Amino acid sequence: MKTTMKTLVASIVLAIFSISGFSQSMSKKYKTLKVETKINASAERVWEAMVLDYGEIANFSPYIYASNYISGSIKGEKGAKRKCSFNEKGTRWTHERIVEIDNSAMVMRNIVIDAEKFPLDMDNSQAFYRVKDNGDGTATASYEFQFRTKPAFMGTIAKGSFRKTLAGTLVGLKHYVETGEKVNAENGKYKAIKKKYPKATLVKTR
Repeated sequence: MKTTMKTLVASIVLAIFSISGFSQSMSKKYKTLKVETKINASAERVWEAMVLDYGEIANFSPYIYASNYISGSIKGEKGAKRKCSFNEKGTRWTHERIVEIDNSAMVMRNIVIDAEKFPLDMDNSQAFYRVKDNGDGTATASYEFQFRTKPAFMGTIAKGSFRKTLAGTLVGLKHYVETGEKVNAENGKYKAIKKKYPKATLVKTR
């Protein structure tokens, strides 16, 4: 049960979010989490790994076993779709899509268009990926997750787990970009490397 719940939370957070074919209304009250971390690499390289290599999120996510492009997508651009598998058998998965992307500002909005069942109000949830050039050869990467659970009371319960998953993914991204070594659920590298890096900073919550 514990493992299943962790995987469920990871799929919610790393998936991110709306019903197929529609834009989110974001009309209901939602919670927000934003975490960030500094990476010792150029902003262009971080953006490439985090967004332009959209189908390759398994290169750095400790919670994903495999990922690949679907529906003819070949790179991270508006409309690109990917599949993320959250267990070894590939029976728990999400299909995701980039709905907005600004390569100059290095901001991307990501949604889920199909998935296994999970307690998320997808019409009132979305996420933003951002990269900031620090001007000294380093970059700051961040995830901002705006979410409403279904039922709504689960939001407070899930918030801590969401934060942990977002922060862990940023640590995986940092390690992958700085060393070239992949971090995912299949190779189990995260447990060995996570103590080498500072924890991602929580910069927004409500």
